[in-house]
Amino acid sequence: MEKRQILIIDDDAVIREGLRRILEANGYVAETFSNGSLAIGKLREKSFDLVITDLKMPVMSGIEVLKVIKTLQPEIPIIMITGYSTVDTAVEAMKSGAMDYIAKPFTPDDILQKINTALDRKAVLVDDIYLRKELRDFHGFDQFTGESKEMEKVYRRILQVAPTDSTVLVTGESGTGKELVARAIHRNSPRRDNPFVAVDCTSLAENLLESELFGHVKGSFTGAIQTKSGLFRVADSGTLFLDEVANISLTTQAKLLRVLQEREVTPIGGTEPIPINIRLVAATNRNLRDLVAEGKFREDLVFRLNIIPVELPPLRERNGDLRLLTAHFIKKFAEEIGKEIKGVAPEALKLLEEYPFPGNVRELENLIERAVVLSEGEYILREDLELQMPETGIIAPCFESVPHSVEELKEKKRQLREQAVESLERAFVLDALKRNNWNITRAAEEVGMQRPNFQALLKKQGLSGRRPIN
Repeated sequence: MEKRQILIIDDDAVIREGLRRILEANGYVAETFSNGSLAIGKLREKSFDLVITDLKMPVMSGIEVLKVIKTLQPEIPIIMITGYSTVDTAVEAMKSGAMDYIAKPFTPDDILQKINTALDRKAVLVDDIYLRKELRDFHGFDQFTGESKEMEKVYRRILQVAPTDSTVLVTGESGTGKELVARAIHRNSPRRDNPFVAVDCTSLAENLLESELFGHVKGSFTGAIQTKSGLFRVADSGTLFLDEVANISLTTQAKLLRVLQEREVTPIGGTEPIPINIRLVAATNRNLRDLVAEGKFREDLVFRLNIIPVELPPLRERNGDLRLLTAHFIKKFAEEIGKEIKGVAPEALKLLEEYPFPGNVRELENLIERAVVLSEGEYILREDLELQMPETGIIAPCFESVPHSVEELKEKKRQLREQAVESLERAFVLDALKRNNWNITRAAEEVGMQRPNFQALLKKQGLSGRRPIN
């Protein structure tokens, strides 16, 4: 049987050597490091089964080390050891992702028991993660990134309702992924091989929305130059998704209610109802009961829409998912623009974890894309993040330090101007290439530049102009 690999981090040489001897005498392979920076470098090269790290260390604290490790190898169990045994440090360590906690001095039996327990728990967790990944991939949940208990409830509800034809109302704050839920319901339903049609109810005026939904006959209103099938008929035998349904007018609500009751639709200007066979999923980021009380939404329509409710949790309540989502978006955008970015610096991750994210996953995605563009190193730093302050609405960069003199202020402003220009130029050329299917000649023509000048700008930004391979 292959020996388990354990990484030991402690600035005390006596502790390091003592742990190494204990572990090797009990069939483990141990590697020791005197500080977290060196250990993290090793973790980038190889995988370990378990990490033991001291809490109080120079260069990087145990908490900082733990947070970086969790971005590199999220599944690895970590045991925190310290001579400062207090409830507060134990709680902080466990909240940051440590699996266990032991105080100095400890006996060989104490640490071996902790290690055995942690490795047993890891085996159970790895099996659980594998099964959940299989479940998500098989059921079309691969578009979701999240393993929190809150998201597991959403996955279970999707699987419960998908085989039925019951109308579903998906609720949640803006940016939580309501359309992803609707698509997952469709993919897991008997209608999966038929159309999925999505309608944004906020993007069309009332008369146009009615025409889009129900269709119209030629000459029924000015501009109706030909008969048009509505989206209810386009989605026949499939799923129709009405996003932001709270924004439709009372008049359209009445017509929608009748369609749901009678399972037939009458085009604008038509006289004969046409039978439809659709599964309806609606979504809103507003409280429909409150709108009913305000006279802005029909109560009987709420009953028709809310047969099966699915509530999406906001990002701030998805315990542990922020790190997974951050890693996912960094990988996505780094590959897209051709950068080598390995993760998030501890101080930047702390800032992300403290931010409330009113825009939820969509806001995080936009924030990480911007940070990847601005980043000049292997890790996203505090100064690469620009967070929208809730109290002011201003997008502001976060600095590791504030200038202490006029000269420092001038230098910082010069650096920021250069960074802003660089990031703007990079975004400019990438956007032009994307719009023109990565054809450099067409992109240069569209933006009004000579091809050699456009290529020079690409070279300045370290870009090849070739489509990234995903």
